[in-house]
Amino acid sequence: MEETIGLEYDERKGYFYVAVNNTKVAKMTFVFAGPHKIIIDHTEVNPEYNGKGFGQKMVEKAVSFAREKEIKILPLCPFAKKVFDKTPEFSDVL
Repeated sequence: MEETIGLEYDERKGYFYVAVNNTKVAKMTFVFAGPHKIIIDHTEVNPEYNGKGFGQKMVEKAVSFAREKEIKILPLCPFAKKVFDKTPEFSDVL
């Protein structure tokens, strides 16, 4: 099983994803709220991949992206908010 964690975006919105064998099986969408913030608004994982940590991996990718671009994250998605609440080392991007 080949697993890829990726990112696609333009100047307004985008998504983080997990692909298994080149098929996207999980997605976390976001929108830009000005030049220095993104809002994570939805997380979705194909049911057959539940429990594999794909949601966590996408949040980690979002945190890396935010740190690299020096932007903040507002996690409106309940799943993403839960991960941020449980992971104090991500608080620098909130």
